[in-house]
Amino acid sequence: MSADYITMTIPKQKRIALIAHDAKKEELIKWCEDNRDILSQHELCGTGTTARMITDRTNLQVKGYNSGPLGGDQQIGAKIVEGRIDFVVFFSDPLTAAPHDPDVKALLRIAQVYDIPMANNKATADFMIQSKLMDETYDHQVINFQKNIDNRANTLGK
Repeated sequence: MSADYITMTIPKQKRIALIAHDAKKEELIKWCEDNRDILSQHELCGTGTTARMITDRTNLQVKGYNSGPLGGDQQIGAKIVEGRIDFVVFFSDPLTAAPHDPDVKALLRIAQVYDIPMANNKATADFMIQSKLMDETYDHQVINFQKNIDNRANTLGK
């Protein structure tokens, strides 16, 4: 393997994770209601309480993982690594510390490593969901992880 990067494709039908801290849940639910027509065309998932509240209040089908403090952010991060989440909307609360802040930071980092579009507030989410790319496939470059592993194994094995 020689390429440092590989091409990944985000499909036309996006797999979108919806997450919100407690103080931002109502704002995210309202955003989902306002964007229901677009969101209904995509596969949705989210952390436990947020997913349940969105489903109950909007009738959008949102697959729920664990609540954030119980590992839900980590589950979403793992799905990104597996190539099973293409897009993240995470309305975070910058004014309130949460016990799972390290998990949130890890999720932000893994989305960045895998070049996954991520909105952390309504304005960014509005720009992203209104983008022409929402209705198209999108090719993007990510680190060739297998080459990285091979290089590290060879370097550390000497």
